[in-house]
Amino acid sequence: MNKRHFLQAGATVLGTAWLSHYLLGRSEVMAISNNEFEVQKTEQEWRTILTPEQYKVLRQHGTERAHTSPLDKEYDKGTYLCAACDLPLFTSDTKFNSGTGWPSFFQPIEGAIATTVDKSLFMTRTEVHCHRCGGHLGHVFDDGPKPTGKRYCMNGVSLKFIEG
Repeated sequence: MNKRHFLQAGATVLGTAWLSHYLLGRSEVMAISNNEFEVQKTEQEWRTILTPEQYKVLRQHGTERAHTSPLDKEYDKGTYLCAACDLPLFTSDTKFNSGTGWPSFFQPIEGAIATTVDKSLFMTRTEVHCHRCGGHLGHVFDDGPKPTGKRYCMNGVSLKFIEG
């Protein structure tokens, strides 16, 4: 009986370690790949200029809670910038109400974003990040409106809105 409990406990520990890799995803990737981007800062410098929630999303691939960003319901004319480096990412002309609770766009400004494959949370998604600083912005899906059919589902804390 003790041997069975020992084997079950060992399997549980190994399973939890393996599972945490998929659930937590790539939380430290930005620190490792920081040298690939035009804007480079140490993690301490990022922590200084970003709020804790912005840091969690932009630098650790977090996700803000749905329906918490005021930018989800922002429909004035203007430009959405990266909250970390001020690179213009999206214009208000490409914003739409997706009903998801996050600001959504059907097209980024040309050259503003880059994408990578995200295999966290037991699924394969396309991650969107800022081309200049590498900050995690959100994900892109193939269920958006015409003309692109794309839905760039962005974390509001990763964006700044400039009217005009």
